[in-house]
Amino acid sequence: MTPVKTKVAIIGTGNIGADLLVKIRRSPLLECALFMGRNLDSPGMRFAASLGTPISDQSISALAEDPDCCEIVFDATSASIHLQHAPVLKALGKFAIDLTPSKTGCMCIPVINAEACLEEPNVNLVTCGGQATVPLAYAISQVHPDVQYIEVVASIASRSAGPGTRANIDEFTQTTKDAILHFTGVPKAKTIIILNPAEPPILMRNTIYALIPNPDMEALRLSVKQMEKRIQKYVPGYQVIMEPVFENGRVTTMVQVTGLGDYLPPYSGNLDIITCAAVHIAEMFARKKQESAHE
Repeated sequence: MTPVKTKVAIIGTGNIGADLLVKIRRSPLLECALFMGRNLDSPGMRFAASLGTPISDQSISALAEDPDCCEIVFDATSASIHLQHAPVLKALGKFAIDLTPSKTGCMCIPVINAEACLEEPNVNLVTCGGQATVPLAYAISQVHPDVQYIEVVASIASRSAGPGTRANIDEFTQTTKDAILHFTGVPKAKTIIILNPAEPPILMRNTIYALIPNPDMEALRLSVKQMEKRIQKYVPGYQVIMEPVFENGRVTTMVQVTGLGDYLPPYSGNLDIITCAAVHIAEMFARKKQESAHE
């Protein structure tokens, strides 16, 4: 018998919201019951309507009017707007997956702490750069707890940075830095984002630098490789393109993310990685609910 899918809703009809919708429609565990925004004529809203997905231009008010329509809510708006949404979603008893850098809920890097996050009412997916780099920073810190400093430089195609991304640049750098500090315990960190206007658009690339006194390079390379394989289970386009090397007193490694090409072009790996992570967490939640129902 085909299992009943867990119903979800999406707030935010931009690129991330629309890409989420495609991935949810492909999921064997999830079904989108409502796609919410402010403008019925936006490209994302028209796209959702063309697929037969229920839509509303009343944003979160539509959910408040029909709270039984879903169990999971993805917020793909902005950091400031999620701060307003979070208490409403909590009052409605929804499992909220926040794709903005608001830091409102439990910071979640699925490959590190997914199971613990399933017990939280609000899960924050940090940033696209955080999803790409924090796992490798964590892998480095697991080998070398004595790492002194970690710096991340995220370079993405300017064309893949929409209004939401550009409006949250400050939150992006701060939240990514906070996630590195939180998950690695390193005393100092820094995050830089570069919007590259090159044509044709570049793929998302992230460089991680770590100051380590006497690095065990063999152990570091193994730890990074194992982390890469674990992430590829839910982000197929995730690839370490430079394994850790040591020079001038620092360890350097680099990762590239190619998008799946669902709603967005493959060069938008910066958006694809966070939508992949969001769907992965939602599917874990749905699977756990189904397992509990059969116990």
